[in-house]
Amino acid sequence: MVAVRRATVPLLLAGALLLTGCSDDAPAAPAPAPVVTRTVTPTPTTASPTSPPPPSPSSSAAVTTAPPAAGKVVVLDPGHNGGNGSHPAEINRPVPAGRGQTKPCNTTGTSTNAGYPEHAFTFDVAQRVGKALAAKGIRVVYTRQDDTGVGPCVDQRAAIGNEARADAVVSIHADGSDSAGANGFHVAYSSPPLNAAQGEPSTRLAQTLRDTMRTSGFSPANYIGANGLSARTDLAGLNLSTRPVALVECGNMRNAAEAARMTSAEGRQQFAAAITAAIEAYLAS
Repeated sequence: MVAVRRATVPLLLAGALLLTGCSDDAPAAPAPAPVVTRTVTPTPTTASPTSPPPPSPSSSAAVTTAPPAAGKVVVLDPGHNGGNGSHPAEINRPVPAGRGQTKPCNTTGTSTNAGYPEHAFTFDVAQRVGKALAAKGIRVVYTRQDDTGVGPCVDQRAAIGNEARADAVVSIHADGSDSAGANGFHVAYSSPPLNAAQGEPSTRLAQTLRDTMRTSGFSPANYIGANGLSARTDLAGLNLSTRPVALVECGNMRNAAEAARMTSAEGRQQFAAAITAAIEAYLAS
């Protein structure tokens, strides 16, 4: 996501493949249908003279209600894609990035020093978050359905959130800084905002992600942003969004401790649990 991140990819065409640790990046996956509860009313019977009267409404069993966020729409954007590295011409193609800028369609992302790629990490975490949200009756839309394809381009990813009329769009990434001692997460948001959704709603989403990540045991970045937040003008997925949107860089894949956490299934579940809780808190606010 930041300028210091680089991934090593063969230069297959004359145009060099632009590598960045993160950027905002297949058509949305079909959203899981919310659980529908059906109430079955038994056939009334005539009570005998000795039968007790039916319970009053106040003494009957508690009525179940849908979770506060049920029916909401969340778009999850796992950064990059597994096939990007072998399609340099496609991902180097310039696309609109907002604020009069253009950017490459997509990038390869970064990796740990041992070679665990960002695209695999983000896809795994997004799937975990999506399953947890769907279980609460939230409609989940993904910007890509697998980890073997190419793209989609960053402008298309923003369009998916806009077309879904998402109540929240969360882009999931990991950073790749080689700065000595660089570690921690940060959450990026569009600033100055280009529309109303990028104002208070997106700022509140970013702050909720930051606060929940911190209370979940993750440390804010010590090398970028301030207090875990990073105002950005250069990210297409943020610039082009007309829905509340934020991008979370879960940590630095080049830091040994954070790389170990990201590489383990247990660690990825910890990241997913924090992001899930943040989204739920935002939707309920």
